[in-house]
Amino acid sequence: MWRGFLACGPMLDRIGKCRIVGEIGSGGMAVIYKAIQEPLERVVAIKALKPSIALDSQFAARFEREARFMASLQHENILHVYDFVKDGDSMYIVMEYVQGIDLYDLLQVTPRLPVEVAAIVALQVARALDYAHYRGIIHRDIKPANVMISHSGEVKLMDFGIARDHLQSDLTETGTGVGTPSYMSPEQILGDKLDFRSDVFSLGIVLYQCITGKKPFIEDESRTVMQKIRLDRYVNPRKLVGSVPSNVERILARCMEKLPANRYPSTQVLIDDLVEFLAGRVSINHNARLVMYLRDVGVLGQSEAEAMLNTSQSRAPRSALHDPDMARGSVLIFAALLCCAMLAAGTIQASAGRFSRNREPAEGDTGLSLSRAGYLRVVVDPWADVFVDGELATTTPTAARLPLSAGKHYVKFVNPFYQERSFEVVIRPGATQTLEARLRPKHTAAPPEPSKR
Repeated sequence: MWRGFLACGPMLDRIGKCRIVGEIGSGGMAVIYKAIQEPLERVVAIKALKPSIALDSQFAARFEREARFMASLQHENILHVYDFVKDGDSMYIVMEYVQGIDLYDLLQVTPRLPVEVAAIVALQVARALDYAHYRGIIHRDIKPANVMISHSGEVKLMDFGIARDHLQSDLTETGTGVGTPSYMSPEQILGDKLDFRSDVFSLGIVLYQCITGKKPFIEDESRTVMQKIRLDRYVNPRKLVGSVPSNVERILARCMEKLPANRYPSTQVLIDDLVEFLAGRVSINHNARLVMYLRDVGVLGQSEAEAMLNTSQSRAPRSALHDPDMARGSVLIFAALLCCAMLAAGTIQASAGRFSRNREPAEGDTGLSLSRAGYLRVVVDPWADVFVDGELATTTPTAARLPLSAGKHYVKFVNPFYQERSFEVVIRPGATQTLEARLRPKHTAAPPEPSKR
């Protein structure tokens, strides 16, 4: 699970309420264990600070800061932290256990990824970063070893050990760069004050490496890797891989601009560009595409991949797993099954398994007849849980439209770090209403009213 940790030393039987199953590995500062958290019987990973590390040292302070950062970032693309324990002279982080392979090891198996697979991984990491950046947290160590791809196709960003919160003091001296040299931004190398654009630069390096099989800046006799990052331009990716699409070339160029002001103005804009690129090339679920790729390169066996894809109510036909050309057709079946589930749940009123397109809702009928349906699309900056008529409907960012009955609805945007905003919208049959809003931190002036169109 964690590249670079070598098993060593006597293994503990228990840590707190967790029963140790085995040692995953050990590094210079911590030991990683696989454990069962009792009484939940949940499989977890435990990162334990080594006894040789003094609790009043800078390493221990970083260890505790990592736990606090990760615990505060509840996002599907960030490794979850369940608990942090100080017990005498020991510190433990109890976290989510992910069965998978990190991107570093995947690139050892297959040095170059298909461009759409690389873009999916970059998109999920960008979403994790966007979530962290809006909370003022800069990761500062984006690299393949800190990106985990689970066997179910999820992408998790790990290791916030040198992350920085703009509200807290740094643990490094001014003018001192921290991070992994090959993936640092120019300003990080110089020890300048960093913002989110430093992480964007590092993510650009990772994406370039995934697509071309080479890092964009490599040390040689004339310059160190840090000098090259600061002074030299990377080799155009099309010179290494002629099939790199022009829009991906532009994404890389904007990520790896030397001056932060010339990079993406926000991580969300990078996300938008990646989503736009993938929309024209990947028509199946992104997690499923990653599972299929892990199968194709031998990380997952055929039966394991089938088990991962044949879950919940969306079951992929076996033919789609054996014949990649049928994958897109399989997604249509997934969509059909999902619609059937929605019909059964009463989200969309149906009869005999078919949509009742011409039936008006009866009195007291809460089902949604398609002849009376409209749609709501929400765009919220920075992000929000979206409640419609008092029920949680979705969490942004999302490109999905929400199907709603025609008429008046009440929409509320909730973000724990920003003030809630509520709106009244009127949905027209067959039309899509777009509601855009910018949330504001607490105790600031009111933003302009949202645009509706």
